[in-house]
Amino acid sequence: MRATVERNSDTLTLKLQGRFDVSAHRAFRDAYTPGLTAPEVREFVVDLGEVGYLDSSALGMLLMLRERAQTAGKAVALSNCGGTVKQILDIANFGRLFAIR
Repeated sequence: MRATVERNSDTLTLKLQGRFDVSAHRAFRDAYTPGLTAPEVREFVVDLGEVGYLDSSALGMLLMLRERAQTAGKAVALSNCGGTVKQILDIANFGRLFAIR
């Protein structure tokens, strides 16, 4: 997986590409961690538009981001969820935990 970070005013967008699985743990964590302590960042948006696969460990990583962001007083949203990725998020009831755009 490849993670690209874009910052736009108070939003930090994580654009993910490829397989989002256990092998992506470090790259994902390294991408969002600086935003947790940045006072100007109020929201994280995880763009899943170019993710072709995600597994249960990816769901766990998203939950960990959500927990850490909430502790820091920040929001998390998921965007560009389609196909199999959307089906997995729906089955896991992530619509109850995250804003999905």
